Amino acid sequence: MTVEKDKVVTMAYTLTDSEGQVLDTTGDDGEFSYVHGVGAIIPGLEAELAGKAAGEHVAAEIPPENAYGERDDARVFSIPRERLGEIDELEEGMRFQAKMGENVEILTVADFDDENVTLDANHPLAGVTLKFDVTIKDVREATEEEIEHGHVHDGSEQH
Repeated sequence: MTVEKDKVVTMAYTLTDSEGQVLDTTGDDGEFSYVHGVGAIIPGLEAELAGKAAGEHVAAEIPPENAYGERDDARVFSIPRERLGEIDELEEGMRFQAKMGENVEILTVADFDDENVTLDANHPLAGVTLKFDVTIKDVREATEEEIEHGHVHDGSEQH
């Protein structure tokens, strides 16, 4: 069976940046499963895996435009520190969720002083070329419930 829309793909992977720094991995014994074709993984990796079968190895280099996009300087902004209310202890790199318009965004503290906080709404991997080393472990039909919910069920979840 090959990887295509509405199939559950189970894989092991290591993700590195262009310098070879490991950003994420399933490790030696780990696996990651997703429903193909529902936007559960970045578009570039989904395209690279399409048509492959269990047992195949895929080495893919995904440019930012097919991953988390380019960095957008307009998504970096400063606000008065008092607008963060109850957050007393700030650290650079700290992340939190905030409602921005109709969306909930994950913001990263880029810089701060006693009066202002500079926040970055870009994805932490925006602007980064990603290198995936993937081994496809299994491909199976997704259940109707998995397709409807857009993610894999392991039997312990209730919706």
